[in-house]
This record gives sequence, structure tokens and C-alpha cells, in this order.
Amino acid sequence: MKSKLLMLMVVAVGFWVSIPAVAHHGDAGRFQENVSTVEGTVAQLIFINPHSVIVFDVPDESGKMVRWAAEMGGPNALARGFGWTKNTLKPGDKITLIGRRVKSGAPYMNLTERAVVYRTDTKALLFRTGNSELPPGVITDRPAPALGPGETPRPAAAPPAAAPGGAAY
Repeated sequence: MKSKLLMLMVVAVGFWVSIPAVAHHGDAGRFQENVSTVEGTVAQLIFINPHSVIVFDVPDESGKMVRWAAEMGGPNALARGFGWTKNTLKPGDKITLIGRRVKSGAPYMNLTERAVVYRTDTKALLFRTGNSELPPGVITDRPAPALGPGETPRPAAAPPAAAPGGAAY
């Protein structure tokens, strides 16, 4: 009887210890606080859970194309909030993204907070978080979305910082 109780306790502790492993991850310390603006050409939209990803190419200062990725929310939130489908962005589309770059300097950005995505040529808004500032000239037919959980209003500030390497405009 004692061995069964001991085994049950070991299993219970094992489950309890593993809970943090399946909890949702935060991004504290992973991304820069300031936002950057990057223009690029869409290579692929990965429209999957839990995070959709825009894969795009950006020329570096020598003109060589660098493959970037930008992480967004899941497809259901994008569809409900912005009318996105898996065909919203197609290879070859020119887009401008404003978001937080990863601190390591890798060509990766987060579009879940203080973020905007719009078509570079027409300035048509594609995506905007509730706590972002809309750049001048960007065309929208809807107000800013409501703030999401954990988002705080963004205070008026200087324009977004350019990404290093000449990738921003």
C-alpha cells in the first residue's frame, strides 16, 4: 500500500513540475523595446497556429537579399480582427512592417504588440495592434483595434527607429 501511495505521489509531483513546460511563453527580454520599420518582399505567409509568420526578403546595404521572419498572432485572430486568409499576402507583395526586432540582431521581428503591416505601394493597412501608432499616409477603413490582454496604450513618441543595415526606410 505504501509503495502505491509513494508511486502516486511521484507521478503527481512529476505532473506538477512539468506544468511550466506547457505554459504559454512570454517574450520578456527577447525583443527590443523600440519599434523598427522594415520594407520587404513577401516570400510566404505561414498561416498556422499558434503563431502565423510572414517570411519576407529585405535587401541589406550591399543589395544582397536577407530572409526575414515576422511572428504574428494565430490565424483565427487575424481572420476575425482583420479579415485575413491564407491568401492575404502572396509571394512578391511589397510590404512595410513596423514591429519589435529580436535583441540578438537576427532578421526576426515580433508583430504581436505595437505593430503595423501595410502595403508599401498603396499604403493600404493590413494589420495593426491596438497600442500602435498609424504612420502618416497609411490608409485604413477601420479604427484601431481594442487593446489586447497585457497591452498598454502607446504614448506619443518619436518615429520608429530604422533597422540596422539599411533595411529600413
